[in-house]
Amino acid sequence: MAAEAERVLRYREASEAVEAIGWRYLLGTLRTAVAVASLAQGSEVVAKAVEACASEADRHLWFDVRAGRVVLVLQSLDAAAVTNLDAELAGRVSLAVREVGLETSPDVDSAESRAVQLVEIGVDALDIPAVRPFWKAVFAYVDEVLPAGPTDALVDPQRQGPAVWFQQMDAPRPQRNRVHFDICVPHDEARRRISAGLAAGGRLTYDAEAPAFWVLADPEGNEVCITTWQGRQPD
Repeated sequence: MAAEAERVLRYREASEAVEAIGWRYLLGTLRTAVAVASLAQGSEVVAKAVEACASEADRHLWFDVRAGRVVLVLQSLDAAAVTNLDAELAGRVSLAVREVGLETSPDVDSAESRAVQLVEIGVDALDIPAVRPFWKAVFAYVDEVLPAGPTDALVDPQRQGPAVWFQQMDAPRPQRNRVHFDICVPHDEARRRISAGLAAGGRLTYDAEAPAFWVLADPEGNEVCITTWQGRQPD
């Protein structure tokens, strides 16, 4: 039987394909964490992940290795999205990690956990094509997708810094911040993160589009969005 052609997964499909094996879908990527005891053990985890992905590793896998934690990420770089191949690779990687006595986890169990997450910077603008080249230049970023349109997001070519995206404004807004952070968390982490922000002195300013996002503000009104994949596509 011929192998299934690679195709981009819908958000829910991507999430459900990997949730049971400790991965989470965030902003067009699959992410998981592996707790390790040392850099040496972390390097072993990465080697196993690369081996599991085989010839697909260079175009689908990247990672961050620290002495206590390895974060593994899967995405089809050509599509800037999660495909059925990425979901298959997640299963292979989780199996390889278990073979060395460790587990892939989204790390969302408690207040002491540090969930797998992504941070984005949102820039509100009246003329996005005019401001976008400035942000691309000062960050030394690249287009997220090719060919890129004049309003598309920008990303760190090394995938280390937060992405920058642009939100269309229809009128000037001088008394409100126009650059804000988006913190994308696993869908089962959002409520805990919101509660933590409120307990730390924040306030909820907008939730009409939850669970896609909630807007919180600090005591001086500076805003941040807690976001998930949910509520962004019709089922």
